[in-house]
Amino acid sequence: MLMVGQKAPDFALEGVVGKGDFKRVSLGDFRGKWVVFFFYPLDFTYVCPTELMEFSRREEDFRKLNTAIIGCSVDSKFSHKAWIGGTLGELRYPLLSDMTREVSRRYGALIEDTGFSTRATFIVDPEGSLQYALYHNTNVGRSVNETLRVLEALQTGDRCPVEWRRGEKTLGK
Repeated sequence: MLMVGQKAPDFALEGVVGKGDFKRVSLGDFRGKWVVFFFYPLDFTYVCPTELMEFSRREEDFRKLNTAIIGCSVDSKFSHKAWIGGTLGELRYPLLSDMTREVSRRYGALIEDTGFSTRATFIVDPEGSLQYALYHNTNVGRSVNETLRVLEALQTGDRCPVEWRRGEKTLGK
């Protein structure tokens, strides 16, 4: 089982960047940066585009925190490209394809009964260690605001109380 504090499983997957260019992306490409790596169930669904578009809209907020965003599902890179070129629109981060389901499995995000991933969010620190893991029901979209809040709290390197927000006092070391 994947646990916070362990090295995040590395991966190298094909995906789509920008308006539809194919590119191989690995976790190691982002060494020295924080990474928000998230899984979602399927392309062309109802809740998924709301999350993908919100992460894209908020990409600059993450970039200011030295953080890259990477999205992933079990759909093909061709499906991603068709969705981006159709109803989804351009994303400001890579959208990867895990058709073998190997990476989804290694991150504990795969729902074996359905063959697709749940909504799972991971924050990986610049040294490649997993610092946050969250799994959601597929019917409920995750909060990008909460992901940012947790990222900012982790970046303080300190203890942060409930509902802590940037600029507030931490609990000290």
